[in-house]
Amino acid sequence: MPHRLHPIKVERFDVTARTNTDPKGMVRPVEHFRVLPWGLYMGRPADHPQFDYLESWLLPSLHLRASIFHFRPGHERDQDRYVDVGIFWRDGDIWHSRDHYLDLVVSTGRGTRVEDIDELFAAVAAGVLDTDDAERAVATALTAVDGIASHSHDLDAWLASQGFPVEWR
Repeated sequence: MPHRLHPIKVERFDVTARTNTDPKGMVRPVEHFRVLPWGLYMGRPADHPQFDYLESWLLPSLHLRASIFHFRPGHERDQDRYVDVGIFWRDGDIWHSRDHYLDLVVSTGRGTRVEDIDELFAAVAAGVLDTDDAERAVATALTAVDGIASHSHDLDAWLASQGFPVEWR
């Protein structure tokens, strides 16, 4: 089923101001930032109807953002980790995110699936995303799925094996 094409989602993470500007331009307070040479951790409350807390790791060299959504009762999903494919970079104390449509949904120990391939194709067809970025997104997703699967569908174990020992709250 085709999705309605949406613009590329961009976010901003201001470590000094302790804020996260979401793709809709909403500035949200952040409880915890942790800056490491290889990535940025963010933990913040969420006023979303389905989840009340969001944790994310931006991993620029892997072109990935790994997240845990803390779902509210009645809104739980069969996922332990949610991974966005895109580009992520740091400019001083401000980090940036540019999503490239593809997402990975990890159910630890059970499986990893790729989602929103139709959105990626639609974005390329509409000229919203260029073919170089789309090819990088596909290669990134395939590498990540292969790595996660080779670690019994455990994203954290795969990331640790790559030199990115993520920790969550």
